[in-house]
Amino acid sequence: MEEKIKQLRALLADIADLSYTAALLDWDQQTYMPVGGAKGRGNQMALLRHLVHERATSAELGKILDVLQPYADSLDPDSDDARMVKVTRRAYEKAVRVPGRHVVEFSQASTLGQQAWMEARAKSDFSIFRPHLERIVALRQEYATFFQNFDHPYDTLLDDFEPNMKTADVKAIFDGLRPRQVELIKAIAGKAQVDDSFLHQPFDENKQWDFGKQVITRFGYDWNRGREDKAPHPFTTSFGINDVRITTRVAPDFLNTMLFGTLHECGHALYGMGVAPELERTGLEGGASLAVHESQSRLWENLVGRSFPFWQCFYPRLQETFPQLSGVPLEKFYKGINKVQPSLIRVEADEATYNLHIMLRLELEIALLEGKVAVKDIPAIWNEKMREYLGVTPSSDAKGVLQDIHWSGGAIGYFSTYALGNLISVQLWEKINQDIPDLVEQIRQGKFEMLLGWLREKIHRHGSKFDPQELVQKVTGSKIDPAPYERYLTKKYTEIYNL
Repeated sequence: MEEKIKQLRALLADIADLSYTAALLDWDQQTYMPVGGAKGRGNQMALLRHLVHERATSAELGKILDVLQPYADSLDPDSDDARMVKVTRRAYEKAVRVPGRHVVEFSQASTLGQQAWMEARAKSDFSIFRPHLERIVALRQEYATFFQNFDHPYDTLLDDFEPNMKTADVKAIFDGLRPRQVELIKAIAGKAQVDDSFLHQPFDENKQWDFGKQVITRFGYDWNRGREDKAPHPFTTSFGINDVRITTRVAPDFLNTMLFGTLHECGHALYGMGVAPELERTGLEGGASLAVHESQSRLWENLVGRSFPFWQCFYPRLQETFPQLSGVPLEKFYKGINKVQPSLIRVEADEATYNLHIMLRLELEIALLEGKVAVKDIPAIWNEKMREYLGVTPSSDAKGVLQDIHWSGGAIGYFSTYALGNLISVQLWEKINQDIPDLVEQIRQGKFEMLLGWLREKIHRHGSKFDPQELVQKVTGSKIDPAPYERYLTKKYTEIYNL
């Protein structure tokens, strides 16, 4: 079977290289490509994704998988080869159901959609993006029809980002979480609000950029294997474990945007850089799922970056960088960056209200896929749900329905992974603190080697060998559980707001 394994690895390496090439073009589109390049880029992306699809659905690949299945069944189920066969077969069985024609059409639509979204967001005009979103939604609806073995059409899309997770599972988690978060937000609303006015003043953009780089360098981001650039919406992308790039955006008069966006994307990148080298170009080099990926970004952004011990180390340096903060005591700064206030922009939302943004988007995505809501009505429904969920109303499309890039790229089925990632992050955090009893003191001293080492050993090195629920259970002893997250939020905000 050794020869067949080599053949499988060769096929998977070709698929990986083509996928990385497509990712490189996508990175360029979101960072440096001139506006006029959108149509040509759409053609290029369509060709690459069509080539990927051809190889991922080839008869040759199917035959090799059939020959290797008995061999894989005889191995330790957690071995690299057994998992490679299992993960590849799962992807193959999904891919063969999708016509190549659909792959090309979807690629072209999403590439043009991203460019239209950028223009629409810049002009705060949903009508520019509307026809593109209508086309993308129609293609996502068609995609769901290729699969008849799911309980709900949305399961099909969710499964692409969160393997084996069901819409009903996500709804059940959210239904249990929502009333507790609403209760916490109401309790906070009854208390005196903390002051964060010092965060809303001019901050030199270059100094913000440099400070963010200093922090993530301490986290362990390897600049020989990555770089940072600006983008309209922050993202991380990988062209292999030795080329993992991040982007962020900078607000000239609000510190949180760049700072926590950079920490967030660094968390994604550390995951990508930490995959075991032997998994590269095998189909196992990605993360376990988008939720597990989000657990890493939210862990570094919130559990580390918004913690009091972290700022005991880094706040004096921030004050040196921005003397306008010299009169702001550490405790006041800490409370300010953790202020709970319903707001318009998801990526800048506080931890207590963040998941409500996700629940809103999940409801809209399901309604769009079911055909119960028309794209033309989305801006009004978005604003209505923002009032219902958060008590705020967007003043423009840019601060409302156009704030996220995901739909423009066709990533419908994605948003719930953000909230699931929050839950997983705290589950992992409780286990980390058990295994590293002096973690708080290490963070206070700006030492992150043991934390990163734990994540590399328990999470990163496995790539996508394990399904998300399976990985979380292996590491923490239970599947995704909202209880640790609820405990964390209650404790943190009880202390900040004297609840």
